[in-house]
Amino acid sequence: MGGIAAIARAAGHRVTGSDRNVYPPMSTQLQALGIELIEGYEPAQLDLNPDVVLVGNVMTRGMPVIEAMLDRGVKYTSGPEWLAEAVLRERWVLAVAGTHGKTTTSSMLAWILQDAGLSPGFLIGGIPANFGESARLGEAPFFVIEADEYDTAFFDKRAKFVHYRPRTAVLNNLEYDHADIYPDLAAIERQFHHLVRTVPRIGRIVCNGADEALSRVLACGCWTPVEKFAREGGEGVQWSARAAADADYSCFEVLKDGQSEGTLRWQLLGSHNVDNALAALAAARHCGVPLERGIDALKRFNGVARRMQLRGEVDGVRVYDDFAHHPTAIATTIDGLRRRIGAERIVAVLEPRSNTMQLGVHRDTLARSLSAADEVWLYAPPNIGWNVREAVASLGGRAHVAEDLDALLHALTERLARGDHALIMSNGGFGGLHHRLLESLKGRAGSVRQD
Repeated sequence: MGGIAAIARAAGHRVTGSDRNVYPPMSTQLQALGIELIEGYEPAQLDLNPDVVLVGNVMTRGMPVIEAMLDRGVKYTSGPEWLAEAVLRERWVLAVAGTHGKTTTSSMLAWILQDAGLSPGFLIGGIPANFGESARLGEAPFFVIEADEYDTAFFDKRAKFVHYRPRTAVLNNLEYDHADIYPDLAAIERQFHHLVRTVPRIGRIVCNGADEALSRVLACGCWTPVEKFAREGGEGVQWSARAAADADYSCFEVLKDGQSEGTLRWQLLGSHNVDNALAALAAARHCGVPLERGIDALKRFNGVARRMQLRGEVDGVRVYDDFAHHPTAIATTIDGLRRRIGAERIVAVLEPRSNTMQLGVHRDTLARSLSAADEVWLYAPPNIGWNVREAVASLGGRAHVAEDLDALLHALTERLARGDHALIMSNGGFGGLHHRLLESLKGRAGSVRQD
C-alpha cells in the first residue's frame, strides 16, 4: 500500500494514509515523498473529505475508520483495483508471482529493463538498492509488479494478482502459505490458475519447471506460450544454469536450450537467486531485451533491502537482516550464507511473525529448516499459539527460545563472538533488533563499522 501511495503521489494526487507501527524502510520512504502518515484508524482522518479511499487488506469491519467510511458513503476501492484502473490499463504488465522470491525477481526484472533504457514503472514489496524506492510510475509501456496471492480487501476476497492482467507472467514457485485465508495448497493453486486465465495468447508465462504445484496449475488449462526455467535443467526446460558443485552461486553460466549464453558473476548468493535470475532474464527477453544485455545488467544488480542485507559489523561480528519467514526460504537463506562463509559460525535468529507461522502450520518443518545453523534463537511472543521449544527440540543444545526481546538482545550480545554471522530473520520490524544488537555490540566492543 505504501508503494501504491507513492505511485498516486507521482501521478499528481494529494495522498494521506493510516497505519500503526510503520517501520523503515517504508516509513522513511513515505516521509521523503511528503506523504502524510496518520497513526491509527480513527474516523477523524476522513474529515479531509478524500475523493477516494483505497482500502488495504489489513482493514476489517469494526475498525472505526472503516465503519465511518461506510456510514458516510465515502467512495472506496481496493489498492489493486485502483492501480489496475488508473495505471495498468494501458501498460505492458510484467507480474511476478510465487511463494518465494517475488520481491527479488521483480527487482531484478525492473533493473534489467531500466538498464536497457526502457524506464519501466514498478511496484515492489521491498526497496531495490539500484532504485532506492519500492515504486515508480515510470514511462509506458512496461510496468513490473510483485503479484501477491493474498486476498484483496474485506469486500473483495479474490487474490490481488487477478486485478493486474499481465502480458508477461512469472510463476516462481508455489508452496502452502497464508494459512489464515487458504485452507490448503489446492486452494492457492486455484488462485494461480485464475491468474493464468488472464494472460493473453500473445503473452508469455515464465514458469518454474521443477515445481510440481505449478505443473498442476498449468494442467488446469493454459492458453499462453510457456517458457520454463530450472537451475538443474530437466525435460521441457528452456532456461537453466551451470555452477561449480561447491559454489555459493555468486558465479554461474546461464544456459538457454542447453547452450551457454554467458556467465553471471554478481553480488548475490544462494541457489534460489539463480532461479530468480533465470526467471527475470526470460521475462525481460520477452520484452525485447537481448539476453546478453540482461546478464550484463544483473552483474550490477545490488540486491534488495532486507534480503540477506549486511546491516553492520562490530568487533568481527556481522549482523544480517533477512525477510525469510517460510521454512523453504529459511533453509535456502542459511544454505547460501553457509556456502559463502564455510565453517564460520552462523547464529540464526528467527521471529515467527507471519500469520501462517503464528498458526503453527510450519512447526513440524521449522527445526529442519534451521538445522544448518550452528546456533539458533527463536523469539516466542506472547500471542504464539504453539510450543516453540517443542518445535526445535530436535536441535538439542543448539536451539534457544526467548520470550522477551530484551532478554534475547542480552543473550545475543553475551554469546556472539568474533567471526560469527548473526542472521536475523523476520517479515516484520522485529522490534528494531538489528540496530539494537549493533549498538549493544558497539557498547561491548567500543568500536563499530556500519555498512
